[in-house]
Amino acid sequence: MMNFNKLFTAAAIALAAVALSGCAAGKFMSSFALQPTPHGIDDIERTRHKADSLLPGSTAWYDSLKALDILKDTVITGYRDFKVHACYVPAADPANAQGTAIVVHGYGDNHFVFLYLVRMYRDDFNYNVLFPDLQYHGYSEGDHIQMGWYDRFDIEKWIPVAHDIFKDDFMVLHGVSMGGATVMMTSGDPLPDYVKCFVEDCGYSSVIMQFNNNRRQSFWFIPPDVLQSASLVTKKRHGWGFWEASSLKQLAKCDKPMLFIHGDADDFVPFSHLKRNYDAKKNGYKEMWVTPGARHAESFAKYPVEYKQHVSDFLAKVKAME
Repeated sequence: MMNFNKLFTAAAIALAAVALSGCAAGKFMSSFALQPTPHGIDDIERTRHKADSLLPGSTAWYDSLKALDILKDTVITGYRDFKVHACYVPAADPANAQGTAIVVHGYGDNHFVFLYLVRMYRDDFNYNVLFPDLQYHGYSEGDHIQMGWYDRFDIEKWIPVAHDIFKDDFMVLHGVSMGGATVMMTSGDPLPDYVKCFVEDCGYSSVIMQFNNNRRQSFWFIPPDVLQSASLVTKKRHGWGFWEASSLKQLAKCDKPMLFIHGDADDFVPFSHLKRNYDAKKNGYKEMWVTPGARHAESFAKYPVEYKQHVSDFLAKVKAME
């Protein structure tokens, strides 16, 4: 009975999709992908357990530093005049801070989820850290998920904010999943000299490639043409289309060092994206680390010691190039 119900449901959805006009289907897909469940306080509470599942004790660590007023909040006016939020925390030994990291979260997440990276940079590497909520996530405003493409403009606003707070001249941008794509997309734009390097973990090569993979996995009954319609709807509503939002195009313009990380069992952002991304970066130093058996965004969870070592070694190499 369960299999029959699943088949019936899939068939019903397929028939509904076919019944929709191309325009209506495009509107539905654009809204479904870019305007899911509302964000805010409930979203933060929803994801607290996720932070602890990725690294036990993260919420207690966060709450204790917040109570001591060591970990602080800030809000700025971001791209398209939406208010965007971030937290920041100084290095464990501020007088001997080794630099500043900006940590960028993934799709549907928020600043809370990737506390394992914040803790790695602060407690293990003695870095200052700023970790924002991207638009339409966490406490930030926004009218849709920007898939990294417009998010890069907000990151480019956070960069001088972090520099003004911490007053050091070595900055790394580190993102996971959509955050990894955001970092790659940011890397191709003109940036201050104190932005020295990037770490991208399982980011996608382009929005259209990612959405098409999602379509094949979960919405196989929807024809590829619907993505074209959804892209046109997104362009009209939000000013950008799926084909232009490319990590590859931005990587081609990047000449600063980058570490690429990807699990070879990742099928959500397929492992094949790693080589595309790596090959697209033609200029400047680059490294690749493949994590055996790791699925999407699992590289740290499966290899925490090795993850820290790879990132630490990469940062040391970048500093030696100065």
